[in-house]
Amino acid sequence: MKLIMKFGGTSLGSADKIRKVAKIVKNHSNHNQITIVVSALSGVTNSLVRLSEQAKAGSSEKIAIELEKLSGLHTNISMNSIKDTKIKNEVLESISSTLDELRRLLEGISALTEITSRSRDLILSFGERLSVLVVTGALKDTRVNAKHFDGAEAGIVTDEEYGEANPLMSITKMKISKTLQPLLSKGIVPVVTGFMAKTQTGNITTLGRGGSDFTATILGAALSVDEVWICTDVDGIMTTDPKVMPNAKTIPQLSYSEALEMTVFGAKALHPRALEPAQENKISVRVKNTFNLSGPDTLISNEQSVDKGEVAKSVALIKDVAMVNIGGASMVGKPGIAAKVFGTFAREGINILMISQSVSEANISLVIRRKHLEKAVNTLEISLLGRGFVNRVNAEDDVGVIAIVGAGMQGSQGVAARVFKAVAEKEINIRMIAQGSSELNISVVVKEKNCEKAVKAIHEEFRMGKS
Repeated sequence: MKLIMKFGGTSLGSADKIRKVAKIVKNHSNHNQITIVVSALSGVTNSLVRLSEQAKAGSSEKIAIELEKLSGLHTNISMNSIKDTKIKNEVLESISSTLDELRRLLEGISALTEITSRSRDLILSFGERLSVLVVTGALKDTRVNAKHFDGAEAGIVTDEEYGEANPLMSITKMKISKTLQPLLSKGIVPVVTGFMAKTQTGNITTLGRGGSDFTATILGAALSVDEVWICTDVDGIMTTDPKVMPNAKTIPQLSYSEALEMTVFGAKALHPRALEPAQENKISVRVKNTFNLSGPDTLISNEQSVDKGEVAKSVALIKDVAMVNIGGASMVGKPGIAAKVFGTFAREGINILMISQSVSEANISLVIRRKHLEKAVNTLEISLLGRGFVNRVNAEDDVGVIAIVGAGMQGSQGVAARVFKAVAEKEINIRMIAQGSSELNISVVVKEKNCEKAVKAIHEEFRMGKS
């Protein structure tokens, strides 16, 4: 098989874990063409975010401390994951020179006490640039013929949307195929940084949230692989959070459409952007546990599979959200109210997670991230109140969203009724509901104190924990 194997930060958090990854790659590279994608080591991206803020503030002392921590982490893991002295010294020298480059960049930003989105992307790229050195060294130490690349060197070219760059797929496919395919044909394992790429003029960009998964599926599309493996620390995608429901099961198969509905719920599902190249090129994505590779996993493919009697496959929970309600009798029959609300939020960079509007047109309810609540309410009051069509804006900051997902819901009568019944029996009131025309997802809002109780009730109602 031709495979992409992506390893996230939780799979690379220690020397033992990296040696485990190296053994996995060695075992699979004997009879397959393997390309590896790596994230930054666990916690490193957060450290780089802090460094970018410290540089902006001109805090040279704090920068020195943070850089020393980064150096210590990568040096210690390299020392303990690589046995061969020559390989180890090469890796340590590369780590040192890469950190020197980062130090010079931070000194320049500190002198100006100003940071741009372009320079922030450059800083954040160093996490993957450091981890790829360590992982490649560990692979060579286990006698795997490996060669490392950053995303730009591999051939990923993007637009100039720094922080959330979009790949230019035609040129990217051509460059990746030209760069990596000859190596695969010779039995060499390319090790590519996730998350980062470059513009056509050569500036470093990052791919935003889920960026390493996105890198994996971009490479998969360019190399026409059989499967992309997203290796993480759980057994695939679960019916719900096992911390809430101990009998939660791994979902064996999801369609791209089902997976897309689930992507917003937690880090264990793929980001929507990562699914696009896979879906467009009909490449299967498999979510596996690095530490239990032969255990249960989830296959995401073009096939939409529904077992007999199955209605819903998953129930998920989003906390840290808030509900904003906009109302007024003068809103009735007046075109453009929703557009004004959405435009106001867009200008402030506030993403809307969920929308519901009554047919009377007298009320619009929205769900947003809780961290944006104060700004959202203040902006709406300034923009809309006293303008002749909205007379109230209020908010609830103690709510959560519960989403029920599954292809079996399409055309099934009474699904919403079963959700309401299960929740009502636990004496929980539903504050808001939304369902798209795809019928793959029903989302409800309840008070945060009742969220886990509601998840348990719905999980039991639809028998998701049954084998």
